[in-house]
Amino acid sequence: MLALALLVLWFIAANARRGAVSDRIRNPEVEGAPRPVEPLFGFDHWIAVIHIGTILLVLTVIVIWVRMFRQNPRNPVLIMGFMTTVIVWQDPIMNWAPFAVYNPLLWHWPEDWPLVSLSPTVEPFVVIGYVLFYLGPYFPAVAILRKLQAARSPESFVWRHPLICLAGLILVIGFAFDMILEVSLVRTGMYIYSQAIPFGTIFAGTTHQFPLLWESLSVTFVMIPAGVLIYRDDSGRTVAEKLAQRARIFPKRPFVGMVIVMAVIMNISYFIYGGWFAAIKWSGQATSVACPWPYPDAKVFDPQGFYEENGAAGPYSVGIWSEWMSGQPNGRPDVEFASTSDRCGAEQ
Repeated sequence: MLALALLVLWFIAANARRGAVSDRIRNPEVEGAPRPVEPLFGFDHWIAVIHIGTILLVLTVIVIWVRMFRQNPRNPVLIMGFMTTVIVWQDPIMNWAPFAVYNPLLWHWPEDWPLVSLSPTVEPFVVIGYVLFYLGPYFPAVAILRKLQAARSPESFVWRHPLICLAGLILVIGFAFDMILEVSLVRTGMYIYSQAIPFGTIFAGTTHQFPLLWESLSVTFVMIPAGVLIYRDDSGRTVAEKLAQRARIFPKRPFVGMVIVMAVIMNISYFIYGGWFAAIKWSGQATSVACPWPYPDAKVFDPQGFYEENGAAGPYSVGIWSEWMSGQPNGRPDVEFASTSDRCGAEQ
């Protein structure tokens, strides 16, 4: 397993890029990488901090995985940690759906790789930390659940419906965790939500807008099944094991059945997250654009024309899935420059 981890690290290092390199996203009219929006606390080195944090995170995850694998290679938490990491194969889709635009200065994959190119700008390496993001809320939630059960009789609700209680706890903890984390990361300039529904969005219309209601709720669509599937009942079996047994998936090899159940459900859960935002995209209600555009070295991601309507100077990028996949069979609509307001132009 250690050899595999080292091979993955070598592959990442061999393909690493930084900056808006590809013509797909690069703004040829801008030299260098100016940043017109002041970062959190006026600190100009957040990207370097994120890069260092990414390295430490990767090393920490590898060490934890290796130790857990040596102790018990069939540990359900270990398997779920792996599943919440490998779902990053979908991440370019999940950046496209909610208009999540990453800072081109982040270390990232080559922008023109087929799947990677779905991301509005770049697909960064930092997403390898999803294991801590999606699985993290489970641990405080299950600890709280155990304490609640210890203080109550076996006839109480927390004993009779532990999975409902666990899901509710993960919902609350995950919502708060995502809000704090993402608002902080958006404020540091790591990425933006370029378009959002005004309702339920905090700091709407600014570069740092965050679709609180929509994003912090929908991430729990992944957090909840991740936690519920590894919950053990009094028999010591996980929910994933029992589901595999009921579905008769490799009935003579329960571990294999559990792995398959985890893989299928986690990928479906992540697709549901993306579908939630795809529906918002198709509705055309994500009209609040993040102004000013914070990455002048990259083309303005404007597949629906709302940036141009608000006066943001081009050049514009529509991305890969800009037609029927975005609910726009004819592609980017014809819009009149600054026809709604000159808000974005005035702030740039």
